[in-house]
Amino acid sequence: MKNISEKKENKTQVLTGKVVSSRNHCTIVSVERIVKHPKYGKYIQRRKKYKAGDHADSREVGEIVSIISCRPISKDKCFKVLQSVEVKETI
Repeated sequence: MKNISEKKENKTQVLTGKVVSSRNHCTIVSVERIVKHPKYGKYIQRRKKYKAGDHADSREVGEIVSIISCRPISKDKCFKVLQSVEVKETI
């Protein structure tokens, strides 16, 4: 019999993507992944946009960031911005 005090393992998901929009404590991050087509075998790029909480509002469009899954913050937000991987260079 299992103990009630045993906790389930956290399955946190860390994703890396590009900032598409950033306003009002909400950063939208586009994450790309490469998938092999099941029938034809060609590799295809798939994109998905995630809403991530960023209370500092310090992220700019075009910046590469890491996001981590967390408890639901709002109806659509289930991720938080973890760190900046690559900062956009201005010319």
